[in-house]
Amino acid sequence: MLDKIQSVAAQVGSVVVGKQPQIKLALACLLARGHLLIEDLPGVGKTTLAHALAISLGLEFKRVQFTNDLLPADIVGVSVYDRDQSRFVFHPGPVFSQVLLADEINRASPKTQSALLESMEERQVSIEGARHPLPEPFFVIATQNPQDQIGTFPLPESQLDRFLMCLELGYPDPKSERALLEGQDRRQMLDQLAPRLSGPQLMEAQQAVGRIRCAPALLDYVQNLLTHTRRSSSLAEGLSPRAGLALVHAARAWAMLEGRNHVLPDDVQAVLNAVAGHRLRPAKGGGASHRARAEMVAEIVKAVPVP
Repeated sequence: MLDKIQSVAAQVGSVVVGKQPQIKLALACLLARGHLLIEDLPGVGKTTLAHALAISLGLEFKRVQFTNDLLPADIVGVSVYDRDQSRFVFHPGPVFSQVLLADEINRASPKTQSALLESMEERQVSIEGARHPLPEPFFVIATQNPQDQIGTFPLPESQLDRFLMCLELGYPDPKSERALLEGQDRRQMLDQLAPRLSGPQLMEAQQAVGRIRCAPALLDYVQNLLTHTRRSSSLAEGLSPRAGLALVHAARAWAMLEGRNHVLPDDVQAVLNAVAGHRLRPAKGGGASHRARAEMVAEIVKAVPVP
């Protein structure tokens, strides 16, 4: 199974060049059954990465371009009266897919953004008192532009907390950018990709992640990290229990990608910035850039001793 997952990473890396660390983190996020947020400037490959992941994992996916006039019903679906049946018939929206590509999610209004809360947390949609389960596996891979750009609505903390990881791609290094300039069009390359995993195989891999062992001392380390964020005077608030669970799940997935059946402190540190960075705010108020988040996480790692 690990060989197949590594082939997924290699195939995605052939399209999104020079971003192997981010690709590995994205795979760890999905193996941990989490949702992924990719935040960066337009044009650096956020949507391409999301497309390549969905295709390579062999999942059914739909893309929604989030705009300021998008309505919640455009995502979850709507009930329409059918005269022939003399009743309302539910027409499912694009959220009823294994992967929802929410492109530029922060260009939609907060009301529309909130339409994803239930589906991301409970993997179901409730409409007019009826519960509609979503397919398994189910992921939201969302992209967003920096908050200082025109026409964006900041994601509320409750929405951000639903994303297990937040990644930044950044500009490519000179060698990768040259390969990008000389290479084939990325859209054509996406059309040529073939699935490397199936849905059942991915779910089997997710179950294997759950069997990765976490020693009591490792869980002590995670708890100490959480406690430090809650007591730190430099942070507005600490990490939630949901963030702690996300950290453990992500560390288990990272350990599996490293070929181990147990989690090390190095695994926790490898995923900590992606898991915790978007959940932390400085005490002085305002938002934080990716660099500032990385510095906050580095201070946390430095302050908490490794068992």
